[in-house]
Amino acid sequence: MALRLGTEKKGQVVLVIVLFVFILGLGGWQIYGMFASPSTPRPSAAVPHPATVQQARPAAGTPASDAGQDAQKLSNASLDPTLHFDKLAPSEDVEYAGAGRNIFSAASAPVVIESPAKSARAVLAAARAPLPPPGPPRPPAIDLKYFGYTRASDKSLQAFFVHGDDIFMARTGQIVDHRYKVGVIQQGSVQVTDLSYNNTQSLPLQAN
Repeated sequence: MALRLGTEKKGQVVLVIVLFVFILGLGGWQIYGMFASPSTPRPSAAVPHPATVQQARPAAGTPASDAGQDAQKLSNASLDPTLHFDKLAPSEDVEYAGAGRNIFSAASAPVVIESPAKSARAVLAAARAPLPPPGPPRPPAIDLKYFGYTRASDKSLQAFFVHGDDIFMARTGQIVDHRYKVGVIQQGSVQVTDLSYNNTQSLPLQAN
């Protein structure tokens, strides 16, 4: 019984070894055939035969497309190389009737081109020139109204002024409203100096 079991195990081992060797040999053969066989070349594009190309071309005298149907084939027989002087004569008798210079005549007077008033460089230089500095601001107008006068006993004149709602009476040399100094008083005008700006103005007599 023990001998029979040992014999069966040995037979199974031998069968496994044979199968393994067969599988290994089959796989090796396939791998060898894959790398050893030459690659199959790709089929090249078929070259058209010259006869086929000639048959594809349109026959002489037939229009190649719809756009060329109106074209007309010319031949040398329709060309006339003769020089017709009678047809050239009308073009030679044309006289220049323009208002400017006739470029086809050497005796024509040249056109007078007026010179510009200022050159472009002068205009650009004037535009780029720095502006002069601004002068001092003008003093404001004296806000007094000379509306009348009176004559004193010494025959000197006294002027009446209105500044807003205030009324002042002043002689020559007096100060009005702490700012305006009265100068020469006349019947039609009076000179007043603005002490804040040292500006002297002549105020005319105005009706009240």
